[in-house]
Amino acid sequence: MSERDRRLEEAITRLREPVDVDPALQERVMRAVRTTPAPRRWVRPVWAAAAWIRRPRTVRVSPLQGLAAAAVLAAVWVGVGVVRPGATPPGTPDLGVASAGNAVQFVIVAPDADAVALVGDFNDWRGDVTPMSRAEGNGVWSVTVPLEPGRYRYAFLVDGGLWVSDPSAPPAPDDEFERPGSVVTVGET
Repeated sequence: MSERDRRLEEAITRLREPVDVDPALQERVMRAVRTTPAPRRWVRPVWAAAAWIRRPRTVRVSPLQGLAAAAVLAAVWVGVGVVRPGATPPGTPDLGVASAGNAVQFVIVAPDADAVALVGDFNDWRGDVTPMSRAEGNGVWSVTVPLEPGRYRYAFLVDGGLWVSDPSAPPAPDDEFERPGSVVTVGET
């Protein structure tokens, strides 16, 4: 047995020896354990969730993913969204859905759009059936559609690919394709 092995065996033997604990210290610790109230049931899950959230993690992002994330953040930050729900051009009348008898007017502000269409369950969600007209110079698109009394789900199709809900109408639950939409009620239902 080498000197190194002998010293290692000696250290292991010493570490296995029992340690004498001061009885007074042991009694103080046990008294503190007995007098500390048990935590409420909801506290543990909250602390566990907080610990999970604070735990450091390594996140690996490819350059392409980083570029995509930066583009999305920039679009949100700058407000590139084609439709700016809060932006109402000066002199624009009340926007949204207006109804006169069975004729319902749909209006949206989309100043950067090249084409906007109205899609809904009244036209089988087809983007080529109800194109909207752009008002001169202010980015307001509108169309008037005759609708029977009832409740309809609809959206605006901007530039043939972006589905946008009407910011001035009640939102509709997302459909099975998770596209945004709005609801309009015509007449008595």
